[in-house]
Amino acid sequence: MSNKIEARQRRARKTRARIAEQKVVRLAIHRTNLHIYAQVISACGGQILASASSLEADVRKELGNGGNAAAAAFVGKRIAEKAKSAGISQVAFDRSGYRYHGRVKALADAAREHGLQF
Repeated sequence: MSNKIEARQRRARKTRARIAEQKVVRLAIHRTNLHIYAQVISACGGQILASASSLEADVRKELGNGGNAAAAAFVGKRIAEKAKSAGISQVAFDRSGYRYHGRVKALADAAREHGLQF
């Protein structure tokens, strides 16, 4: 029997394989109990085009706690702005095996509101 981490990684592998077939830029996220991270990764998978996280100094000034939905929404807004400034408007959402719920949903909704399409 597999544990929770292995099950999440298995789900993430399936999603990434599907996105790799499509050959599109992807918005990958990672969450921990304390923080949330987002990266826009090139279609070949070899280059990070934009990144944002709740660890960044100006985000930490704005929000004290990086492990809640408000912080996730703020990170979603920042990643959308950084991606748009890099000339990216269309991405595939890679939720890294996490359920589309809570902080993951907050980040995705904020990114959509600020101009990213997925």
